[in-house]
Amino acid sequence: MSSERTVVKAKIVITMDSSQRVYKDGAVMFEDSVITAVGRYDEVLKSGKPDISYEINDGVIMPGLVCAHTHLYGIALRGAILNITPPSDFLQILQRVWWPLDEKLTNEDAYATALAACMEFALSGTTTFADTYSAPNGIEGSLDAIARAVNEIGIRGVISFEATERRSEEEGRRGVEENIRFLKKQDKGRAFGMISLHASFTVTDDLIRRGVEAAEKYNAPITIHVSEGPNDLYHNMERYGKRTVERLKETGLLSNKAVLAHCVHLNYDELQILKQTGTNVAHNPMSNMLNAVGVQPLPEMLKLGINVGLGNDGYVFDMFENMRSCFLLHRVARRDPNVIPPQRVLNMATVDAARAYGLYDIGSIEVGKKADLIVVRPSVLATPLTGSIYGYIINALRGEDVKMVFVDGELVVKDHRLTKINHEEAERKVLGIIEDLWERLGTAPPEAVEPLKLL
Repeated sequence: MSSERTVVKAKIVITMDSSQRVYKDGAVMFEDSVITAVGRYDEVLKSGKPDISYEINDGVIMPGLVCAHTHLYGIALRGAILNITPPSDFLQILQRVWWPLDEKLTNEDAYATALAACMEFALSGTTTFADTYSAPNGIEGSLDAIARAVNEIGIRGVISFEATERRSEEEGRRGVEENIRFLKKQDKGRAFGMISLHASFTVTDDLIRRGVEAAEKYNAPITIHVSEGPNDLYHNMERYGKRTVERLKETGLLSNKAVLAHCVHLNYDELQILKQTGTNVAHNPMSNMLNAVGVQPLPEMLKLGINVGLGNDGYVFDMFENMRSCFLLHRVARRDPNVIPPQRVLNMATVDAARAYGLYDIGSIEVGKKADLIVVRPSVLATPLTGSIYGYIINALRGEDVKMVFVDGELVVKDHRLTKINHEEAERKVLGIIEDLWERLGTAPPEAVEPLKLL
C-alpha cells in the first residue's frame, strides 16, 4: 500500500526550527506521519504532487502546542462549590480542595476527566501534554483509563501517576509501580509513560531514589513539583537542612530527563544547580496566579540557559491563554515591557516543552519530524499577518481560532470540530460521570449559596 501525501497551505508558516524560519505563502507536506517538505508553496510542490490538499486563506500553520505540565482531572472542579472553609494559603488549598478530590477519584473519573481535558486541548491546538494523576484509592489501572481517552481524541499524552507518601509508604510504592506497569505495556497508542512524584514534602528520600531508579531503568522522564509554595522550602530546610533543589540533587533526581514543575521559590544557587545538571523546568503562570504562590524567576532561568516549558497545571486548557499570561505576568512583575519577547514564549510552548520530555521529533516543523501541526485563522482579521507574527500569536490569538489540528499526520480537528469522536455524545458521557463525582464530593447546588452582601 502506497503512502498518502498531504500538503497544507496558508498565508504564513512558522517553523520554530533552530533558525526560527517563517515562510510567507508557505506550505507543509507530509507523507503519513512524517514531514517531507516545508517552505514556500511553489517550492514545496516540487517535492511531488499531493494526494490531499488543504488551503487556509489568511491562516497560519505552526507546530502543535505542547503543554509541559498538567493535571487533566483538574477540569472536574470547574465551577464546583465545595463545602469547605476558604483556604488562606497554598498548603490549605491542597488539604481542603485537591487532596479530598484525589481520594474520591475512580478509574471511571480518570477516564471522563481525561476525555474532557483532551477535547479542550485538541480543539485549542495542543497536540501533546505531560500529565500527572493522583487518586490514592484508585491507583491500579488508572493510567490505562487515561490512555484510553488520549487515544480516542488522537493527541499525544505523556502520562503518569503521582506517587506520594502523604498517607503511607505503601501508597508511594504502589504509585511508582503503576508508572512502571504502564511503561512496560507494549501497545499504548499515542500515550507515553513517565515517572511522577508529588513533591519533596510528601515523599521520602527512599521513594525519590526508587523513582529515579525506575526512570533510568525504563529510559523515561521523571517529574516532581518543586517549591510551588514556600511550605516545600520550609519543609526541606527544617527536616533536611537543605533547600529543595539541593535535596533533589543529593537524591539523584536532577538530570536532563527530569522536569521540575513550578520552581517559584528558588534562589540563585538552586538555579545554578539546575543549569549544571541540565534539568528542565515547567512554568505554570496561570496556576501560580490562581493559587497566589508567587512569580517564578523565569528571566533568570532563561538567562542561564535553563530549558523551560510552559504548562497549565490543570487550570486553563487553552495554551494560547497560558502563553499570553506568561508574557504579561513577567512584564508587570519586573515592570519591564521587554523582559521576555513573544517569540521566546512561543518557544516555551512548543519546541522547549517537547525537549523537556525528550520528544525531539515534535515541537517544530522540520523535514523528518512528526507531522504535528495546527492551522489557525483569526476570527476577525483586522491587521495583516505579515507584520510581527509572534506578537500577533501571543497577543491576539485564542484557542477558538484553531481550525485544523494534525497529529502524526492524522487530521483530528477540522473546522474546529473533533473528527474521531462525537462531541455531543462525549459531553453527555462526561457530564454524567462528573455529576456523580460532585455528589460524592458533597458540592453545594447553586441555590445553596448565600447571595452576595454589599457593604
